[in-house]
Amino acid sequence: MAINVLTVKRFSKRIFSNLTGASVALFCASTLAANAFDATANYVVTLRGVNIAQVAVDFDNNGQNYAVDIDGVVSGLASLVAAGTANLDSKGSLNGGDLQAEQFQLATEANNELFKVQFQAQGAKVNSFQVIPELTDNVNRVPVKQSQLTNINDPVAAFLIKADSLSPAICNRQMRIFTGIERFDINMSFAENQTATSQRTGYQGPVVLCKLKYNPVSGHFSDSASTTYMKNNQRFLMWFAPLEDTGYVIPYRVLVGTAFGDLSMVLTRLSVQ
Repeated sequence: MAINVLTVKRFSKRIFSNLTGASVALFCASTLAANAFDATANYVVTLRGVNIAQVAVDFDNNGQNYAVDIDGVVSGLASLVAAGTANLDSKGSLNGGDLQAEQFQLATEANNELFKVQFQAQGAKVNSFQVIPELTDNVNRVPVKQSQLTNINDPVAAFLIKADSLSPAICNRQMRIFTGIERFDINMSFAENQTATSQRTGYQGPVVLCKLKYNPVSGHFSDSASTTYMKNNQRFLMWFAPLEDTGYVIPYRVLVGTAFGDLSMVLTRLSVQ
């Protein structure tokens, strides 16, 4: 951190300025240390109430930069008919406490097939992105334009929100998301304040409920039934809970209505150091 010290002729003033500068540096360093934390969270994913996956999240924040690592694995009855893992990595900087992705990667493995997508960004603008293996050409895929890749965030950093209280402001926002393949907007709006009471979850206390609206921009298939379904989906909800006293909120529960029943992800364990 650069500290401007006025050039003065008198020795006593130089000493005073240097000591003042050192004090400021120490103060800033101690403030950053106080804001630093490492949080871990576990979630269970269910479809129509049946466990299908387990998710582990590690969120490291040093006050200037952040790193989030998410691991998911198929579990429960779903593991009898399918096997698969997924890993998401999001790294970037903090802008007024808000997470801004600079590196994002999603890697999945299912039926011995590997798939990876990643992008790099600077100042909320995507510089490059890559999909492995490359996507096959399809006339129904809406092309991603470079002009659409500004003021974006990744699908991880966007939902770890800086907030000092559970206010409607958490919900009332538009998120411009890029996954490395698809660009879409999520329009969130405030629904109500609630209280989480279930002892089977990893948190009990006040939460804020937000309604989500999915709006595809590019990278999707224009003839996709699932895209159309999600665009018109009125049952897309997210509950946010405080991440202890860190000044952040995280998803406590996510619920998405599907043609096969409710898909839900619920927090089961939370720890902050």
